[in-house]
Amino acid sequence: MLDKLPTLTETVAIHGLRADKSLGQHFLLDLNLTRSIARLAKPLAGHHVAEVGPGPGGLTRALLLEGAESVLAIEMDARFFPPLDDIARASGKLTVHHGDALRLDIAEALPAPRKIVSNLPYNVGTKMLVDWVTTQPRFWEQLVLMFQLEVAERICAQPGESAYGRLAVLCQSVASTRIAVEVPARLFTPPPKVDSAVVVLDPLEQPFTELKALGELTQACFGQRRKMIRASLKPYAKRHDLTLADWLERAGVEPTARPETLPVSAFHRLVEAR
Repeated sequence: MLDKLPTLTETVAIHGLRADKSLGQHFLLDLNLTRSIARLAKPLAGHHVAEVGPGPGGLTRALLLEGAESVLAIEMDARFFPPLDDIARASGKLTVHHGDALRLDIAEALPAPRKIVSNLPYNVGTKMLVDWVTTQPRFWEQLVLMFQLEVAERICAQPGESAYGRLAVLCQSVASTRIAVEVPARLFTPPPKVDSAVVVLDPLEQPFTELKALGELTQACFGQRRKMIRASLKPYAKRHDLTLADWLERAGVEPTARPETLPVSAFHRLVEAR
């Protein structure tokens, strides 16, 4: 039974665990806090949850206590295998995958319906998110993910905001995004240098589907974000044998507009008008 396990603080002490900052590790040891994060993913009953970088298992325990059908904890740091194995034995609903989440096909490893709920390692979190939102067909029903606050703001930013860019366009092309809760640095062990935030992504009923093309286009646009769209897309248009002025006109995009002012729908029109 989970309630018979040592507390998270005791678990860290028993196993002599320390967060490795080079791997972006910071522990959340307050079970009340991790349960509040897990509840953002409700309903969990009947859902299978993937968690990347569980560490000593604070969020893992919370997901199980809040009713997840099963949890797949993906961890590559062998120091955390023993405490995670303890949770697996106590719950009967946890599987621990020893390996790199970037190399794992979650859709193959976990039954549907699937959710991903994670306090993502700071050094690979953004890459994982981009992979998940651009994979087709979509294999998840919801993403509840913790990032550095700055990254969370980039995911949820709106046109005209300083944080708005490629990440916002890609994420908001397939999901509604919101910052559900901010988590001050002092609540982590050890405290990182910046605050964090939990972002909830719920899939759109009609997501944009030409995501590979959108990824390439937004890379061209926001690689030189301060330039007018006609300047930032000139090399892209040449590479794809497009007449730039005609292309922008077909898409209904002003040549003098700057990428950070355009709504997500404008980038969709640019892809469709090629």
